Amino acid sequence: MSANLARSPTRLQRRLRERYGPWALVTGASDGIGRELAMRLAEAGLHLVLAARRRDLLTTLARELAEAHGVETRVCAADLGSPAGLDAVIEQTRALDVGLVVAAAGFGTSGPFVDSSLADELGMIDVNCRAVAALSHAFGQRFLARGRGGLVLMSSLVAFQGVPRAANYAATKAYVQSLAEGLRAEWLPHGIDVLACAPGPIRSGFGARAAMTMALAQTPRDVAGATLAALGRRGTVRPGWLSKFLEAALTLLPRWARVRVMGLVMAGMTHR
Repeated sequence: MSANLARSPTRLQRRLRERYGPWALVTGASDGIGRELAMRLAEAGLHLVLAARRRDLLTTLARELAEAHGVETRVCAADLGSPAGLDAVIEQTRALDVGLVVAAAGFGTSGPFVDSSLADELGMIDVNCRAVAALSHAFGQRFLARGRGGLVLMSSLVAFQGVPRAANYAATKAYVQSLAEGLRAEWLPHGIDVLACAPGPIRSGFGARAAMTMALAQTPRDVAGATLAALGRRGTVRPGWLSKFLEAALTLLPRWARVRVMGLVMAGMTHR
């Protein structure tokens, strides 16, 4: 056991370990929110399966978490945009008692839809939607059999209306948000917690890949803390003041007006 846990585990750490242990799977664990969530779960004493494409980053993180917190770690280098990558994650965790899945892998595009590469747009659907559905289905069956579990899906503040200059990305996040809401209602009577995390802009590799300027971005640490605190207590969490401000500002507007406002926001973030 790590020195941190031996001293004084927090109430949240105890709850995470007792309700969702012994193992957790975190996808997108090599960077950003996924990496930060993996670190928080290791601090709570959960053993971890770390999945992402970059094996070198995963291996380094796995070693650091094992040494710092005394947890077991497994590395699964896989591209979740491919059927083979999804199969690898599911098969490599089959013998483990996984009680929590954090589906943090994903990416975005920005700018006019027709100016983007069709391969990129379809690949984003594969990672943001298809992979999330496959993992939710596979681990949902396991959670139902064990009578408890937790699932965290990464939504976004753009999930609640169409967004010009991020039309397909917003559509993928709308899928994630809707899936999380439906699964939460289905699984709650069976002891399974489902949470949609809907943050605003994040300081991570995501912004660079999506070619977005994020002047008011949150840190992955802020998002991870709010997410784990909300798990098992709420259906959707909007971490950070920007997400909460936009929720309050947009709630009373008709949908067409929300689309226009978010289009202006996105235009400022994707100015070339």
